[in-house]
Amino acid sequence: MNDYLKSRKILGINGIGRIGKLTLWNHLNAGYFDCFVLNTGRKVGKTLEDVIDYLTKDSTYGSMDRFLYGYSGKTADIEIKDRDHGLFAINGTAIKLNTASRNPREINWAREGVQLVVECTGGYIDPTVPADRPGGSVRGHLESGAEKVIVSAPFKISDGAKKVPPDSCMFVYGINHSKYDPSTHHILSAASCTTTGLSHMIKPLLETRETSRIITASMSTVHASTNNQKILDAVPKAGTSDMRKSRSVYDNIILTSTGAANALEEIMPEIKDIGFMADSVRIPTSTSSLIMLNVTFKTELNEAGEPELNRDLINDIYKRSSSGSQKGMVIYSERQNVSSDLAGYPAAIVIEGVETHTRTGFIQVNRELLAENGIDAESDINIPVTHAKIFGWYDNELGSYVNMLGRLAVYIDKNMP
Repeated sequence: MNDYLKSRKILGINGIGRIGKLTLWNHLNAGYFDCFVLNTGRKVGKTLEDVIDYLTKDSTYGSMDRFLYGYSGKTADIEIKDRDHGLFAINGTAIKLNTASRNPREINWAREGVQLVVECTGGYIDPTVPADRPGGSVRGHLESGAEKVIVSAPFKISDGAKKVPPDSCMFVYGINHSKYDPSTHHILSAASCTTTGLSHMIKPLLETRETSRIITASMSTVHASTNNQKILDAVPKAGTSDMRKSRSVYDNIILTSTGAANALEEIMPEIKDIGFMADSVRIPTSTSSLIMLNVTFKTELNEAGEPELNRDLINDIYKRSSSGSQKGMVIYSERQNVSSDLAGYPAAIVIEGVETHTRTGFIQVNRELLAENGIDAESDINIPVTHAKIFGWYDNELGSYVNMLGRLAVYIDKNMP
């Protein structure tokens, strides 16, 4: 490895698409890693300047300078060190670009001194696939010298008969990251943007007595467009199950599915006991999405005969969470936000408190039915249940997902064996 790149804290990033590029921005701002090795697996543009131009500009978030310095007019110091070897620096932070191979097994992270890799291509998300599979596998990163890999997507196992291997696990920072075991876990998934936001909405409810008794729950995410959609209508690929994603992202509201409910069960096992449904509505915006969470709770009446669970209590739960265990990850807001207000906002979820609603009703269980089940009652029983609707904003790219992914990467590196 070139002497210029010798560093104690190196991060490898495989793929510099949406999440890969923004991961670089996030860590340049955080300052924990002082060296990056970016792998594209192919030539990009005509010159190294073309790559740097791509890395420092973004149509959604503006320039990297604006991200780092706001509108102060200050600019980052960019210096090319060794054009032939793809070496350059941003504000003195060493960056090396590798273009030789996309296959993780052939990248040779050991030569670069990289122990931790963030896998951002979206192409290697099955931890059951062997490292020597033609075309590559996430396990190839381990064979090429990395000790730990974080996949910037949920695991997706192509063979339904297989399960997630013991050395692989899904983590969301602030939810279950402390369960990471350096001696066991080598391939990690950082789940999805929606699962990240949703889990941070659910966590304070489960940890509070009045809202811990959930009967059932569902969510819909009104989700910004992503690169797996089409700019204009296109012919679907063979075997496509969701024809709607082949329709123009500019011109349509598109109903589709999301794996957030299944992923939520992986990082919060207690959710398995709750009937949880999830769906997604894609809309023609570039970032910032909205979770509409519907939850039905078992509840109780207070001495005045009023339900103890109400709108004020739920909002207070999120207020306490935002200043307590989830500080900096959950934000409580009573402003009337719109989606663009949340672009780049560094929080897993922003609760839209002005829109929280609850309604309490009663399930009537008649005396005869109780008697049939061996319960002696003098009259029918009315069981109070409360339904709540809670809204949470999340920037599905930089602000929420990449921010939490970045915190997870730092945590893993600090706990490297």
